[in-house]
Amino acid sequence: MNTEMIKLVLLDGALAAVAAVGFAVISNPSRKAIYFSALLAAIGHALRFILIKSGVEISLATFAAASTIGLLSILFARLIHCPAEVFSFPSLLPMIPGMFAYKTILSMIKFMQSTDTIKAQGFMMDFFHNGMTTVFILFALVVGVSLPILFFPNYSFMVTRRYEQKHNR
Repeated sequence: MNTEMIKLVLLDGALAAVAAVGFAVISNPSRKAIYFSALLAAIGHALRFILIKSGVEISLATFAAASTIGLLSILFARLIHCPAEVFSFPSLLPMIPGMFAYKTILSMIKFMQSTDTIKAQGFMMDFFHNGMTTVFILFALVVGVSLPILFFPNYSFMVTRRYEQKHNR
């Protein structure tokens, strides 16, 4: 890995951390949870960036990054005695496939407005390609962050129970 790639990875992680802080602040968590949201987003997004640049398909790279965020969120939840969902979900939001969703809608609109059948077929192909990519990335995010919680229920839910008992909920 050369210095230019390292700079790109660090920039990608830093921008994802900023976005995660913005999403985390909305739910008014503790300050520690905001820091961990930023850290998890930076790690997950940088990992996804590295995998994509290495030739891994985007939905598989997203699954690996979401699984990493899920595993680390269980660990961090135990450290700061806070439910893992408080900082894992804001960490995932920078990986939402907004551009693919936008291109899906745009190609659908262009398909509906097209009078040329050849161009219409191309727009329909773009619609399905971008739409399925969006669906698979969203599926990878959901499954990737959920699997660690399902594989380690004692660790993940024990922290949540302690948190609820401590705050009388």
